[in-house]
Amino acid sequence: MSWHKEPLVGFDLETTGTDVETDRVVTAAVIRLDAAGVAAPALSWVLDPGVPIPSEAAAIHGYSTDFVRRHGRPAAAGLAEITEALAAALGTGIPLVVMNARYDLSLLDRECRRHGVAPLSDRLGADPAPVVDPLVLDKHLDPYRKGKRTLQALCAHYGVVLDAAHEAGADAVAAVGVARRIGAKHPEVAGLTLPALHGLQRTAAADQAASFQRYLRRTDPSARVEPAWPLIPRG
Repeated sequence: MSWHKEPLVGFDLETTGTDVETDRVVTAAVIRLDAAGVAAPALSWVLDPGVPIPSEAAAIHGYSTDFVRRHGRPAAAGLAEITEALAAALGTGIPLVVMNARYDLSLLDRECRRHGVAPLSDRLGADPAPVVDPLVLDKHLDPYRKGKRTLQALCAHYGVVLDAAHEAGADAVAAVGVARRIGAKHPEVAGLTLPALHGLQRTAAADQAASFQRYLRRTDPSARVEPAWPLIPRG
């Protein structure tokens, strides 16, 4: 049976910013959805990142520095639980669905290393796989469509309900919904084995990065866009 008709695990982070090397995890969710799309009880975390949360980030996800200092888990303990949950899911062979996986998985990797927690790649003995990234797949399959490619935009395009944008659990479930719709709409990817699907996305992500780099170099000759997926190598 096609991967999009099988159980999937959604994963999402909300963070202090957009730099995978320096920003921190604020909230996270890992949610398993069965073949019918019914979600198991969510695993969710609110962490105290140990640094102030910029007002711009707090305005997006709703978590202030004061709130996470009072109610958040210590970062190291939470990160260990998050990576354990992801490793357990991938260990069963269930695909991990992550919107813009390169960002979430790389930031999680750096956070684990910062706090002395075994990162996901170390727990697995390899880079995370199989991963399904709705952003990479959508760009690959419909490269000339105009407009944004945010999760909200993809949900609107594919007819997926997003109950609360930038709430980690809601975003994780919505990303799975978009992945399923992509599979249903595109038999050429629905019919791929999980290793083949993962490899396709790795190649597509590198091609997309190269295309964006060529665009940026029109104004910035030194521009470099990271081609690696789903995990950016450490510098």
